[in-house]
Amino acid sequence: MSLTGTPFLYTTVVLSVVAVILPLVLWSRMRGPKPLRAAARVLMLLFAQGTAVTLVFVLVNNQNNLYDNWADLLGTGNHVQQAADLGRDGTGGIALKRLPKVKQDFRTAGGPGMHAAGGVRVTQLKGRVSGVNAEVYVWLPPQYDDPAYRNKKFPVVELLPGYPGSAKAWFGAMKAHEQLLPLMRSGEVAPFILVAPRTNLLAGVDTGCANIPGQVNADSWLSIDVPKMVMDNFRAQPAPRGWALAGYSAGAHCAVKLAAAHPDRYRAAVSMSGYNDPIGERNSLAAQSPTLRAENNPYLILKKAAVPPRIALYVSGESGDGYQAGVALESIAKAPTTVHVVFLPRSAGGHTMALWQPQVTTAFRWLTLQMGQNHAQGQDRSLTGAAGATPLSPSNDGSTRAALASGTSSPAGAGRKR
Repeated sequence: MSLTGTPFLYTTVVLSVVAVILPLVLWSRMRGPKPLRAAARVLMLLFAQGTAVTLVFVLVNNQNNLYDNWADLLGTGNHVQQAADLGRDGTGGIALKRLPKVKQDFRTAGGPGMHAAGGVRVTQLKGRVSGVNAEVYVWLPPQYDDPAYRNKKFPVVELLPGYPGSAKAWFGAMKAHEQLLPLMRSGEVAPFILVAPRTNLLAGVDTGCANIPGQVNADSWLSIDVPKMVMDNFRAQPAPRGWALAGYSAGAHCAVKLAAAHPDRYRAAVSMSGYNDPIGERNSLAAQSPTLRAENNPYLILKKAAVPPRIALYVSGESGDGYQAGVALESIAKAPTTVHVVFLPRSAGGHTMALWQPQVTTAFRWLTLQMGQNHAQGQDRSLTGAAGATPLSPSNDGSTRAALASGTSSPAGAGRKR
């Protein structure tokens, strides 16, 4: 029975109801020796508590898409077939342009939100470079099958979840495709192809989106194998002009890190409640040594870059949860690198989907403006319009909760202290 399936949810509901009824009916009617009756009553209480905890877990998991299946939950899943040393560029010396095209078989994805907004499709991809074998979810914009766009190539955004987290979360809990569909139809947001690859590749640990010989080549999986599959199977714009990343929490760290490390593969990245130092996720493999931490810290990558990369970064977060990381990146950004930092007050939602979901439309409007554009300054003010518009105090005067969470709250209201 699927962990995220409707049958399992209904089963836990039924068992929870039964667990409540049993003590009410049998508590005073039990016969036999006193120790036996006491043991039976304890078992009924444990059964009631166990089913209640299970039901709450299932509801939370379905709402936030934390675990896809039993293997993810129990820590028995392993999607790494091999993890060879692929060198600094992550290609292992393979001439990527010479790799033959491989057509993937896609099917309709199952689960909450997967059938909305035209539907999400999924394929099982065997990475020819990374050695990773995992699923990749793809959603096509409404213009993709329009005959008027039959010769058009579309920009792509890779969507990365937090840890633990399922790639489905961007279409389930985040409802990215449902939010963006009307904006793409109206032309407010570019018709992006949305690609959500699995990032939970090893049992019980966060890969940190890093290449670690002998353990995992998550960087090459996300920045080489997945883009190659998309280019082989869809009318996608070439890199880096047509490619971007977006993530929340651990996925936010990955988005910025991959963009900073591979400006030849990505033009922009969106980070929601992310961090720079991999140690921000205690279970990150990229935090297991000082060398790995430095190699996978986007702040240090940008600081040490011989030539500032032509990338644009959108970084949002609350104080102590993403905001300072963005300010640090902004402080070292040199043209043509641009950094747009959005301060979110504590009242906006915390480190949860309630904070990240309302930011989707704002972030994609920003991506629409940034893709293919070159800003001369190290600080992008395309959304704020003026210097100093990033608020320094957690005020919410004159702004709705949704506006605060999306980063579109009133500058006048945000600038006032209570």
